[in-house]
This record gives sequence, structure tokens and C-alpha cells, in this order.
Amino acid sequence: MATGNENFWLNVSRYPRYLITFIFGTFYVIYDWIKPLAKERPLFLGLVITFMIALFMFMYFTLEAMLGISTVQL
Repeated sequence: MATGNENFWLNVSRYPRYLITFIFGTFYVIYDWIKPLAKERPLFLGLVITFMIALFMFMYFTLEAMLGISTVQL
């Protein structure tokens, strides 16, 4: 029976698996929602994909500025 410290590390080791499952599940739900749009309304599909790319770029640049991460070496 795992007690104390062993139980703690067992729980900590489960978080990466949960994170991966959550991320894949999120992408699957988004894909499942977008898939019918490709056949019905291609213009709306293009707008949704453009919005998602813009949202990702906004989040990336915001976090980069907040954390002081710079990819350019001067």
C-alpha cells in the first residue's frame, strides 16, 4: 500500500498523462466541430481557422512579452 511520499509522487506522475489527454481531447472536439463546416460553408471555415491562428499568435506574443522571452539574440 502506497502511503505518504509514495502516494504524492504517484499523483504527480499522473498529471502529464492528464494534460496530454486534455489537449488531444480539446483538439478532437474542435476538429469534430469544424469538419462539417468544410462541406457546408467553406468561407466560414476559413474565417474560423484564421481566427484560431490569430488567437494563437496573440497568446504567443502576449506570453512572450509577459515572461520576457526573446528569440532574437543581439
